Amino acid sequence: MKKAFALIVLFFTFSCQYFDRQVPSEDALLKQQLKEINWNEIDEYPTVVDCEKITDETLRKQCFFEFLTQTIQQKLDVDTLTNLLPKLDTIEVKVTVFPNSVVTFEPQFPADSVAYDTVKIDSILHARLIDFPKIKPATKRGIPVKTQFILPVILKMD
Repeated sequence: MKKAFALIVLFFTFSCQYFDRQVPSEDALLKQQLKEINWNEIDEYPTVVDCEKITDETLRKQCFFEFLTQTIQQKLDVDTLTNLLPKLDTIEVKVTVFPNSVVTFEPQFPADSVAYDTVKIDSILHARLIDFPKIKPATKRGIPVKTQFILPVILKMD
């Protein structure tokens, strides 16, 4: 019995060395996590109330962009933008969604945009899109983040 007890004590004495491993520091763990994060991609795209019920990420993203494009087109259809600029059939709009759900719109013009009155287009765009529906911002690791994207908005359908 004494031999068995001695063997058990001896076993636990030396086996503890196998469990004695160095725990990485918080800084080392943080650096490792920061290297693993892809900062160019978001976890969840911005969304609107109508699209939140969709569980598939690809369909939700598609729903959001369709909603955004249709809403911008509807708000600009009311305007005389097509009458003022008959040659302009599509405009690219840079949409920025901030973490606090503020949305800004900025028209993007080609390099040879001297044919258009860019100031007038910009002012019409801002005036028409002032009461835009609320957008839930994109998230990265559960934190709201700023996102930007460029949408082609069709002004004339021939």
